[in-house]
Amino acid sequence: MSISLKTEYLGLSLTNPIVASASPLTGSVESLAQLEKAGVAAVVLPSLFEEQIEHEAQEVHHLLAFGSESTPEAINYFPELSSYNTGPDTYLQLIKDAKQVLSIPVIASLNGISRGGWVRHAKLIQAAGADALELNIYFVPTDVQVSGEDVEQRYVDLVRDVREVVSLPLAVKIGPYFSSPANMASKLVEAGANGLVLFNRFVQPDIDLETMQMVSQLDLSQSSEARQALQWIGVLHNRVKASFAATGGVHSREDLVKLLLVGADVVMIASSLLKQGPSHVCILLEGLHDWLEEYEYTSVGQMKGSMCYDHCPNPKGYDRSNYMKALVNYTSKSV
Repeated sequence: MSISLKTEYLGLSLTNPIVASASPLTGSVESLAQLEKAGVAAVVLPSLFEEQIEHEAQEVHHLLAFGSESTPEAINYFPELSSYNTGPDTYLQLIKDAKQVLSIPVIASLNGISRGGWVRHAKLIQAAGADALELNIYFVPTDVQVSGEDVEQRYVDLVRDVREVVSLPLAVKIGPYFSSPANMASKLVEAGANGLVLFNRFVQPDIDLETMQMVSQLDLSQSSEARQALQWIGVLHNRVKASFAATGGVHSREDLVKLLLVGADVVMIASSLLKQGPSHVCILLEGLHDWLEEYEYTSVGQMKGSMCYDHCPNPKGYDRSNYMKALVNYTSKSV
């Protein structure tokens, strides 16, 4: 039986559903070539941060001060800007070089701090030849005067502004912290997003008890974290007309299969690549092929979405009843 792993994301035809997410492994042409050889169907370059480009203290202050007036130490969460490559030229050259070397789609990633910056650099990225653009929105509203509606409108305005100036396929990478993620997803698509990447992992602050300083630490993902994307992609599939990428927590064949079953068009991986190396892609693809064969599916397209909210045998598993069942059925040595 012939099995097809092909899928489509943001209107791009891909040979399989595994995409290398933004990480140090996607930051050079050499490692990008290794990832393509290992079997990824597309790559997302590391984010271009507006701070890298502006390099003025006032710009950084604006980023941190918006909703952070009471916590000036928050500036320590960000790396020293002097360690970055200044200006957009290096990033734009990476796009151009990657397009020359790779045969798979190259997706750029942009993380801005001002509406003008998002728009200006999105146009430069399009001109450099990227196949698509991912807006990596990282905004933590700590100002008690900023309402949930204000936060949501900021996201919507940003997507609409970028859509007005670029024709590239546009994905929006967001966090899960909205009062109504389903409604927010719909608003972003209406504003011009072609796809949604669920979910962004916000770095949580910690305290160094020796120095009594606020510090940041990035922990690699675990498989359990994929459940958040699993839930919301399952709810949104067929209800919001957009491409869906699941990111965070994909380490095994089972993680990959589950996210495709609820409706993900692609699954983005970074932590598993950093842990296992590019060769892990082959393991995941072989595992996916074997699973499809075992359960008599002929393609990824056939199985995709078969366990979403609208199609699964028990859709109540997505809502409150699943919460109640988990609590009632929980057992441990102490219970």
